[in-house]
Amino acid sequence: MMPKEFYLNLPETISTGVVFGSPHSGRDYPADFIKASSLTMAQIRSSEDAFVDELFASATRFGAPLLAASTPRAYVDLNRGANELDPAVVEDVIPIGNNPRVSSGLGVIPRVVAEGRVIQFGKISRVQADERVRQYYHPYHNQLRELLDTTRNAFGQVLLIDCHSMPHEALTHTSRVFGQTPEVILGDRFGSSCDSQIVDQIEMFFTQAGFRVARNSPYAGAYISQTYGRPSSNRFALQVEIDRSLYMDEAAITKSDKFDQTRQRLEGVIEQICDFARWPTQLAAE
Repeated sequence: MMPKEFYLNLPETISTGVVFGSPHSGRDYPADFIKASSLTMAQIRSSEDAFVDELFASATRFGAPLLAASTPRAYVDLNRGANELDPAVVEDVIPIGNNPRVSSGLGVIPRVVAEGRVIQFGKISRVQADERVRQYYHPYHNQLRELLDTTRNAFGQVLLIDCHSMPHEALTHTSRVFGQTPEVILGDRFGSSCDSQIVDQIEMFFTQAGFRVARNSPYAGAYISQTYGRPSSNRFALQVEIDRSLYMDEAAITKSDKFDQTRQRLEGVIEQICDFARWPTQLAAE
């Protein structure tokens, strides 16, 4: 099965200045891609933000759109630049400068999944790589830009919530919150992608819902936050990382018995974020 371009979930009426995106929850794996890999399905899916689109699905009930990936992160990583091609994965690629993401195998066409497991030995052609980018990468970003532009035009400002999940193991060496590991990481690229007052407010919503929250470590935000977060232009982007152990069995990549409870807790946060971002429309302001 080939993935669709993306999944766009819209409310009956967009009534808030926030847009939700889930670029790593795609799980439509092309059959030839699976066949070409020596990894098990669980290993291939280990870098997927499994079920994150479902955790944030209630956004449409509160007047916000949710744009979710269809293509898996292991196939095309939508949170990278289109030109972040790895010469170890793609033929006829000339490295451009020192890019730590590409060097570690996490370019737009990834070389590895979690724990550094190589997805596929050998290289794909530049034509194949360009086709993946054309067919899946650009449509997602074109749609995201359209949503952000339309929302900003309507409300004068726009907030992108970029939704992700993180392995519990990644939090082992993270700064403690009240003596325990954080459960939610808010990434604003150390203040460059989102206004601090907005981040303070959203942190409060998560804290009031009982989540332990930290900022920017170990995840400060990547390409999407860097590209779409322009506070000086009233364009704000905040990456939200949720600890996977709160809602899933990470080894089996299945929902745990805590999934519904975590989703309900997040629904309250999502509703508060949407209410917070109900800025006056430009028409109303005039």
